[in-house]
Amino acid sequence: MPIAALEGMLAELKLRVLAAAGDVAMEAGARDVGAWLAHQTRADSSTARAEARLAQALDRRWTAVAAGMADGTVSAEQARVIVAGLDNLPDRVGTEVIAKAEEQLVDYARDYRPSELRRLARHILDVVAPEIAEAEAAKRLEAEEQRAREKTRLSLRPVGDGTTRLSGIIPDEAAARLRTYLEAFTSPRKANDAPTGEEDRIPYPRKLGRAFCALIEHLNPRKLPAHGGDASTVMVTITEESLIKRLATGGLIDADLSAGDNLSAEAIGRLACTAGIIPVVLGGKGEILDLGRTRRLFSPAQRKAMALRDKTCRGEGCTVPAPWCEAHHLKPWSQGGKTDIADGILGCPHHHHLLHDPNYTHEILPNGDIRFHRRR
Repeated sequence: MPIAALEGMLAELKLRVLAAAGDVAMEAGARDVGAWLAHQTRADSSTARAEARLAQALDRRWTAVAAGMADGTVSAEQARVIVAGLDNLPDRVGTEVIAKAEEQLVDYARDYRPSELRRLARHILDVVAPEIAEAEAAKRLEAEEQRAREKTRLSLRPVGDGTTRLSGIIPDEAAARLRTYLEAFTSPRKANDAPTGEEDRIPYPRKLGRAFCALIEHLNPRKLPAHGGDASTVMVTITEESLIKRLATGGLIDADLSAGDNLSAEAIGRLACTAGIIPVVLGGKGEILDLGRTRRLFSPAQRKAMALRDKTCRGEGCTVPAPWCEAHHLKPWSQGGKTDIADGILGCPHHHHLLHDPNYTHEILPNGDIRFHRRR
């Protein structure tokens, strides 16, 4: 007999003992069988309680699954998947249909892995009760969507080192849309004969993280819900002294943001190329000297013209296509630069960061590409 079958039989025996161990746990003063098992086996309490729940389920209801384990045709992992699938069947389908589903899934266990059994269990009514399968699938989908809406959460926790930890649970359809949007910002796969650059060595999760940041920067504030009667806009408040110092020395801007804490001058300048950023310049007594306007942004028509002209990011050697690039003023708008095609250039998120990074200088080559040099 195969070792895997013997392991399944041994697991069934252990579960049968657990199902009858309630009095032993009570004598030991344990809260329940799971707590007693965790103490006796030095296992995690969550794992032990899951074992105890499975033992009770096999002993009281899913006897065909238990029999499959006892004869070596169902492994412990397969049994967990089958029981979970059967538990998801609503009682309204009737005991006869549920019994048929159990027998069918136990039979499937001879040929299918747990991951495959999980998918089969989800659609088992198509096999054992096709006359009600479609209606039940619609009800299940509606219930799942309702649970997904109720479970939806998102939290933003500043770590304190310049990053914020983002975590949450969102419905599958929203996650699918988000993944599609994020992948629009990631670099395409390069041909086998193309040179391998830095982007090819970046782990995919980090690429998605950068893409999420790029997606936020590309949101059109005018399409967002109004706040205080106006479109959502980040107001960057800068003192006149700080602004003059920044323009003269290239240092950091001491600025306050309506949307959060301070940003570096590099970040403010980069965001101003793609978002509704309004610089509010204050005089010595705090009076507003200048209130910038978002007309600095390139229009969709201008971006299309630059895309036809540039084809790709203009960073030297970069092949990221134009639709995934950002428009940048060669001469900063705040320093008199014009929002026209001649003064605009396309850069991928990586090279757009470098254009605003004070640690780098750049030069425009005769062909219009940009070559970067790290400051020494």
